[in-house]
Amino acid sequence: MVNILLILVIIIIFVACIWWYINKKKNEVAEKEINVDDKTYTLDMMRAYIKRRLDEITKVNLYDIGLSEEELKRRKNKKYELKKALKGCTYGDVNDKKYVKELIYELLYKDYGIDETNVSKAIPFDIPSLLTAQDKFDILLYMYKKEYGYEALTEIIKKYDLAELKYVQGEAKPCYVITAEEINDIYERENMILSFQDKLNIVVQRIYQHYKGYSSIDEIRDMNIDGISGGVSGLPESFLSQVAQTDGDYLEQITEYRVPRACDSIWIMFQGKSIRLAFLSFGTEAELKRVCQNIYKYNNPGQLSDTNGYKINEMKDGSRVVVVRPSMSETWAFFVRKFDVKRATLEQIVLFPGYEETIDLLKYLVKGARIVSLTGEQGCGKTTMLMAMIESIYETLNLRITETAFELHLRKIYPTRNILSMRETETVSGQECLDVQKKTDGSVNIIGEVATDPVASWMIQSAQVASKFTLFTHHAKTFPNLVTALRNSMLRSGVFTDEQTAEEQVVQVLNFDVHLVKDFRGRRYIERITECIPVEEKTKYTFDHRNEKTLEGKFDKFFDNATQYFQKSTDRELYTYRNIIEYVDGEYIVTNRISDKNLIEMKNNMNDEDQEKFEKFVEKLWGVKVGLSSVEKIKETSEKSTKKNKN
Repeated sequence: MVNILLILVIIIIFVACIWWYINKKKNEVAEKEINVDDKTYTLDMMRAYIKRRLDEITKVNLYDIGLSEEELKRRKNKKYELKKALKGCTYGDVNDKKYVKELIYELLYKDYGIDETNVSKAIPFDIPSLLTAQDKFDILLYMYKKEYGYEALTEIIKKYDLAELKYVQGEAKPCYVITAEEINDIYERENMILSFQDKLNIVVQRIYQHYKGYSSIDEIRDMNIDGISGGVSGLPESFLSQVAQTDGDYLEQITEYRVPRACDSIWIMFQGKSIRLAFLSFGTEAELKRVCQNIYKYNNPGQLSDTNGYKINEMKDGSRVVVVRPSMSETWAFFVRKFDVKRATLEQIVLFPGYEETIDLLKYLVKGARIVSLTGEQGCGKTTMLMAMIESIYETLNLRITETAFELHLRKIYPTRNILSMRETETVSGQECLDVQKKTDGSVNIIGEVATDPVASWMIQSAQVASKFTLFTHHAKTFPNLVTALRNSMLRSGVFTDEQTAEEQVVQVLNFDVHLVKDFRGRRYIERITECIPVEEKTKYTFDHRNEKTLEGKFDKFFDNATQYFQKSTDRELYTYRNIIEYVDGEYIVTNRISDKNLIEMKNNMNDEDQEKFEKFVEKLWGVKVGLSSVEKIKETSEKSTKKNKN
């Protein structure tokens, strides 16, 4: 009996052990399935799937599938379109980007099985406390973009006053920055309700920007802002190894992300203000490097290498992009500068009281064929002002533009006008561009930026012989600085060897300077419009020594002439300048009048209608009448001769 009981106990224990083991295995399998399911719908897994599927679509050999002729043709066209779009979207083409994103949406929805339940496993849309500041910003930007298009970022910044000076933790002085706390606060206040399509579109954008886009800045770059840059603040990777050897506490702060790294550096230029986006990051140095290596590739400008550490190029939408890399710079960095051609009108740029006279004067300078320089610091609006002034050039005049990188894109604004832009390449020098332009029936020569000595030489050449008049931009701070800089450029480039001769050539071709300023608060305005007046000094040598009877008298007269000569050679003033309009206490004030010579020459270059308006403008401002134009002189002379013949 005891044996039977023991056998039953052993059997029961054995059965219990088997039951426990089976249950344990079931739980492990279920747990494993849950884990696999969770990983399946992460952004990394979906990005890997999209990359694999798009590679399959673009690399598949359609002739091996056995398709009908019609289906083969359709699939070939689709394959070609996808290849073209995948290449074009990396150049900043928004249409190609839209095509690729729509295909990713379709693949995730139809093939991968994304639905309302598992879409939140990629980004926790339903649990706001788990969303990062970048997640919230992506949601905000997407929802605003549905309503405002490419003005979405502008609307967010203006609505919540994000472009104001503020104190932030760790900064001793106020700065322009948008913090994660501000984004979290805005997200709570907006209280947005997302549909499944909205959620999936945001997931698609996140996958796209790390696959073919520009990482965290991909959507921001498309917005209507002045520009965006990355890698320009924070600690570079090379600095971390140095810190590790000297300061362990500081290295600990870096590893805990309390000190920003170079890959955490994202800045935007918004209405003249440089604003740091503290809530955004590229995540790793490798991601910043990937963006830098892709963002400049439009039109194959050449390879960015250690020996050639920078590239200046334009993107598909006309933005200017500059990329630098180690060892030329301490970190990988890029600078995208955007030019909003739709807003380039004088009425939208010149805004303060007194703008009517200022705008009219700028228009008459261009219509009067004056050589005008636009000066000021970087980001003060020189290129935009230049684009706006070009509107006033008579349509009968042919425009020829020389630029380092194509920025003006005047054909987008004036598709029916005779315009040709050229730029220097690795095989064609700027001097050759200018020589070619002299043979292209050009009337107006426009130089995008006089930043180097050879370009200054080209500007002087084109102003003297190659065109009716010239417009150009320069970084000079004052008018004497502008003349000195151009003079020194002429000397360094070897065009002249004598300072006085070089300066004389500069002031003879330079008529007016429009100086632009960007103040601390980001306001941009014209500080002054200055006229250059060359000093034409007649020779005052005498021949009185012939009348002298004594040798001593002859020597005295000779030394008088010698003194005149040395004065002309050394201290002679070659030009004077005066401000025609100045910005004083928030308004534009007319201070001096234009010289008679320039008034007459301006009138000579205008049509009859503008001549009448110009005369009224001059009389209203300065109460004087412009001298007779050459046409009027000829008419007056012919009338006098007719009367004389009659008499």
